[in-house]
Amino acid sequence: MSIKIENKKIVLFLVSCFLFLKMEGQELQEYIKIALENNPEVQQFDTKYKRISEKKEEVHTLPNTEFGAGYFVSTPETRTGPQQFKLSVKQMIPFFGTITARENYVSSLADAAYQDIVVVKRKLATSVAQSYYKIYEVKAKQKVLDENIALLETYEKLALTSVEVGKASAVDVLRLQIRQNELGQQKEVLQETFVGMQKAFNKLLNQEVNTSILVVDSLQIPKEVDKIQPSTLKLHPELIKFDKLYTSVEKSEFLNQKDKQPMIGFGLDYVNVGKRTDMNVVGNGKDIVMPMVSLSIPIFNKKNKSISKQNKLQQEEILSQKEQRYNTLEAVLYRAVSDRKASVISYQTQLKNLEQAKNAAQILVKSYETGTIDFNDVLDIQELQLKFQTNMITLEVAYYTQSATINYLTE
Repeated sequence: MSIKIENKKIVLFLVSCFLFLKMEGQELQEYIKIALENNPEVQQFDTKYKRISEKKEEVHTLPNTEFGAGYFVSTPETRTGPQQFKLSVKQMIPFFGTITARENYVSSLADAAYQDIVVVKRKLATSVAQSYYKIYEVKAKQKVLDENIALLETYEKLALTSVEVGKASAVDVLRLQIRQNELGQQKEVLQETFVGMQKAFNKLLNQEVNTSILVVDSLQIPKEVDKIQPSTLKLHPELIKFDKLYTSVEKSEFLNQKDKQPMIGFGLDYVNVGKRTDMNVVGNGKDIVMPMVSLSIPIFNKKNKSISKQNKLQQEEILSQKEQRYNTLEAVLYRAVSDRKASVISYQTQLKNLEQAKNAAQILVKSYETGTIDFNDVLDIQELQLKFQTNMITLEVAYYTQSATINYLTE
């Protein structure tokens, strides 16, 4: 499996969240790519995967070759002469298929470790998307505050004109100015919030904290949302990891059974024999070469039986962990789907309320021509209008945040 290909898949699985974004929405895709390339946690799991994969070379070896050497202090005499020194070499060979079993076991561990990479990258991409939406929320609310401050300035001019002709009091002007001050304060607070979020976002991308972050100008919520099939949750990497771990235990048990088999050893002994000086015999001083075959049998070893029992218990543990994790993810999915639907319903209501508030504001402004404008009503309507606008932004962010969670669980 290619990690680069997986990176593309992770970016693409979040792109489905952005179908309603303008072209500027591609900025988020770039931020996700930067995070996947720079984030130290991703690099940590990537290194772990490579380290485990490298163990294939470690297990693809035979036991150490044994070499021996001995010198006869008191040389034993043989018919053909005295034995002077002895050299030996021996190599044990694991039972047929043992090395392959070891390689398969390590490969299964690497497969499980690879799922960790997939999971951490998905979580990172989701975190980047959700943080991006929070930054959008702050910027969008700042924009709304600017629009409302400008609207209040228009109302202030009307009030000043009304004061001049005796249709309003200076108190009305002061109320409008106080309201502008409050909105200005809110805007400054949001700016500080934005600075903090931008730094946190850059740390998530592991880049310079003061790097400027670009977000889209607007988000759109559809009137209807697609239905989610919870069955797709079964293919989630967090759950696949448990399958890989279960397989690794199977491979471990197969290797354990191989380790129970005897090991065969092949060797060679060489004995140096000196020549006899007292007599001349056939083969005088002829060295001794003796091929050796040995067999290692674990007769009194209870280790393998214990390992088999541990493997069985570990498989039961993995199945329980998978079931528990599936239930947790399913609960998160149901909540995310419900919250996303609720945000769509609430958004449509806020949209209607905003339209009515704007109509009411227009009626109040038109009434200025007849001299019946009430600036208290103007402030009330403006406050309602700002409330509906900010609520809509919050609901937009809630919709896309929940969409990112849903995509993390189902794509």
